[in-house]
Amino acid sequence: MTAADTGFEEVTAPLRAELLAHCYRMSGSASDAEDLVQETYLRAWKAFHRFEGRSSVRTWMYSIATNVCLSASKARRVLPVGLGGEPSNPLEPVAPSTEVLWLQPLPDAALGDPGEAAVAREGIGLAMVAALQVLPAKQRAALILRDVLAFSAAETAAALETSVASANSALQRARASIGGGAARDGRRATELSAHEREVWDEFCAAFERHDIDGVVRILAADATWEMPPIPGWYRGAEAIGELSRTQCPAQVAGDLRMIPTVCNGLPAAAMYLRSPAADGAAGAGGDVWLPFQLDVLTFTDGALTHVSAFLDPAPLFALAGLPASLGPVEPR
Repeated sequence: MTAADTGFEEVTAPLRAELLAHCYRMSGSASDAEDLVQETYLRAWKAFHRFEGRSSVRTWMYSIATNVCLSASKARRVLPVGLGGEPSNPLEPVAPSTEVLWLQPLPDAALGDPGEAAVAREGIGLAMVAALQVLPAKQRAALILRDVLAFSAAETAAALETSVASANSALQRARASIGGGAARDGRRATELSAHEREVWDEFCAAFERHDIDGVVRILAADATWEMPPIPGWYRGAEAIGELSRTQCPAQVAGDLRMIPTVCNGLPAAAMYLRSPAADGAAGAGGDVWLPFQLDVLTFTDGALTHVSAFLDPAPLFALAGLPASLGPVEPR
């Protein structure tokens, strides 16, 4: 490694977590954000010899990351509740949709140590990121740079490669479009009351013992539930109970295993489903539990009001530092 390489690593490595969060806010995808960060660092490394210090390294890296995101901008990512329409019938069969780009959660573990990545954790609430996706890419960038990262108008204009007047105009349009839509997240995992923590624990325990009535009891009466990439969404604790009884492949206690985790700053649970073990898999000769869904929970005024259950979650489990499979529980 050359001296230039060493210097580049020293000044840019501490920014990786917050740049991952930035690319996630822009893209709405944890998987895409990782790729966008890699491209950001590649472009920055190639241009580092031309960096003259006219701005801070942080501002310079954010400018590169923003333009990488704008170049890669795709159709907006959504959650099922964002598609509009009436709640779905829980008794009707479910089928995934591959025609929609779905929003993903961002496991907090991907951002590293909480104390070292405090900046990265601002503005990544699931509801906020979903609201940001409604905006055109440049308006989204302007809003994030100004209102989340507190960049100046001049720094924002430089990052967007436009004039200050144009950047301010994009910001004003973004604020008008979003309104209060970026502030509807539930309570952060670090801020939960003792009661809310008990509900989080019971949510996990009820699914593990296949107690659907128990799940229904801890949900708010008008709770909502969504399961991307399933395009439908469900309203009401009783309807959610029917959905679990009729659509979930788990049939008996022990079919599901739950590990509490945190995504987007919110309480979450990694759900593993029992499967016959393959040769070489954890628990070979018995059963193995494989990633099934990642549930992100919204608490409002002490009640569990919404669950976003992300199916096919193996890449998200890896980002969260969760095991790829679970073996049988050792008897105590």
